Formats: sequence, C-alpha cells, structure tokens
Amino acid sequence: MYEDENVLVIKRQIFDEIGSFQGICFDIDKYLPSFLDPQNNHFLNRNKAENDPSHKQIIPYAIFRHDNKFLRYVRGKKSGEQRLASKSSIGIGGHINHEDYEASSLEKDTYLTGIEREINEELIISGDYKNSPVALINDDSNEVGKVHLGIVHLFDLENSNVSPGEANIQNLKFLLNDELLDERESLETWSQICVDNLSRLTKYTN
Repeated sequence: MYEDENVLVIKRQIFDEIGSFQGICFDIDKYLPSFLDPQNNHFLNRNKAENDPSHKQIIPYAIFRHDNKFLRYVRGKKSGEQRLASKSSIGIGGHINHEDYEASSLEKDTYLTGIEREINEELIISGDYKNSPVALINDDSNEVGKVHLGIVHLFDLENSNVSPGEANIQNLKFLLNDELLDERESLETWSQICVDNLSRLTKYTN
C-alpha cells in the first residue's frame, strides 16, 4: 500500500530510555532535541513501519486557534489513514518522508519542511500565523497509536479564513472549548487527548 514511501522514525528503545509515557507530555525540551537528532532517527519503509511497534513514526500534529476557537474537521472516507477515516479531528498531521529530507535546507530542516508541506497540502490558510510546539502525544492503547508519536504544534491564526486543501478534509468549523467537549466522543483519540488538555496546551502561547 505504501511501497514507495519512506517515513521518519525513531526506535522505541530511544523513547523508553528518555522516559516513555501514556497520553500527553508538556516537557518538549526533554524529548524533541533527541527525537529530531539525525543520529537518532532514520527513514523506514512505511509498510513496515505501520506494523512495527519497535519503531515510532514521528508525526507533527497541528491544531489551529483563532479568537479562542479551534479548528475542527471530519476526515473523509478517502483519508490516507483508513483507521481514522470518518472521524472528527482538531489536528492536521502527517508523516515526515524522504522527500522532505531532499527538499530541506540549512534554514529549514527535514522536520520543519515536512510540517510546512503537510499544512499546505491539507489546508489553505489566508493570513499569517505563529507556530509553537507545545506537547507530545503517545497512545499505546490502540494499533494506530502503538506505531506513532505525535508532536503537537499550536498555530495561532491571524484570521479564520481557512478552507480545505484536499477532498478528505470536510466540515471545517471553528469551535469553542466547551463545544469541542460536547463532540468529544466523535473525535479521534489524539484529538480527544488535546481537547482534554486545551487549557494547558495554550497556557504559554498567545
């Protein structure tokens, strides 16, 4: 299914050595430098990575805020990750692949190149924004989570003029925290974790 795609991973052992956790962690500085160190990460064929819990795929997971409301959307049935299709989400995320490495530069490393590509593919954002990494997510309670590790980024948007960049991004809407809590059960797991911790995720950013 993913024969030609190679994605950025770290060995699960590295995560365990630093200190593995279940759920959300706000100590970005403890993990991110090690995870993004080229000596600790490498590319692995995605077909293998999706079924190999001895590795964690590094996934930037961006949430978007404007005027104290957060962007929510529904993943279409043609979503690339079928295990999450038809789920609601507040996160735009995706794999860092070898093409991001080839497109990277001294000013923009592989990871930042991958984040920018994912956002530009999935959303059309009108206006400027600020981007801050705010947390990490690990969820070993399900098959998707066992092979992925999320790095949560908060994007503060200049305005709410956002539209889908792909057909699988549907029903975009900005919602208040309480409104998201009302929809919690329809959200994918990572989004549930973020919604449960929005006050902490946004505590140090404006």
